[in-house]
Amino acid sequence: MYPRLMCRPGGIQVQLTILLVLAGAVWDVRAQQTTLPNAPNSVKFGVIGDSGTGDQEQFDAAEEMAKVRATFAFDRVIMLGDNIYGGQGPKDLVNKFAKPYKTLLDAGVKFYASLGNHDDPANRAYPLWNMGGDRYYSFSTQNVRFFALDSSQLDDKQLAWLEDSLTNAREEWKICYFHHPLYSNGGRHGSSVDLRVVLEPLFVAHGVNVVFAGHDHIYERLTPQKGIYYFVEGSSGQLRKGDTKRSSTTAASFDSDLSFMLVEIAGNNMTFQAISRKGQVVDSGTIRAQQ
Repeated sequence: MYPRLMCRPGGIQVQLTILLVLAGAVWDVRAQQTTLPNAPNSVKFGVIGDSGTGDQEQFDAAEEMAKVRATFAFDRVIMLGDNIYGGQGPKDLVNKFAKPYKTLLDAGVKFYASLGNHDDPANRAYPLWNMGGDRYYSFSTQNVRFFALDSSQLDDKQLAWLEDSLTNAREEWKICYFHHPLYSNGGRHGSSVDLRVVLEPLFVAHGVNVVFAGHDHIYERLTPQKGIYYFVEGSSGQLRKGDTKRSSTTAASFDSDLSFMLVEIAGNNMTFQAISRKGQVVDSGTIRAQQ
């Protein structure tokens, strides 16, 4: 069995049912509005990528995240790299991270960063990123295990660690996140095929459910690839307006404003929303875990 997705891309008004046959599996996709369940004991987290500009737009998106948290109390945020642009010193970490997300940090929300090509690797020791000084690491909560990778330096040591960690993970949900997308229809960068050749076989062999990446400054949800759902969220601080070059692998996209994601996992269901800087839900859906 593979994940089942029920979703409504933002702005689509018609109802439709599409059967997609991918890798021998049948996918049932229905366009509809999906609301986060907001269950009391579920795993709730945010997703941001390419965020660290220090510009007003980043502050606006962060403010919207804090506003949403008043009713959807996520306790962590995963960061998809390029967490800081330009200068990388202590003042930059304050102005481009600690200040924009102060409301969330003060509320006890923990951020778990991965490194992008614009990040200084030394900042993996920054306490508020909870990386423990490591370029790649894993953590878990309830039935979900996260794997933060360094896609800028994917060496043999990291791959061996990843395979061992995936093999030993006992959680129902395995979520990987990093900077460079294995699949993307962003016009500036697009898919990192060299990384895909190396990482995708491990993801497939070890039952990875969902993969988040950034790098392209858009939001995109890809059609399932070999039983895995891929998201690009690289527009939480930077935007390339109109940069999505939609193809048959584009399930939904948004590239007219900054955005972030909210995700909730309850049992074997993962519900997600992509939300614009101005609070518009631009994509949403529910994924059922692989059996």
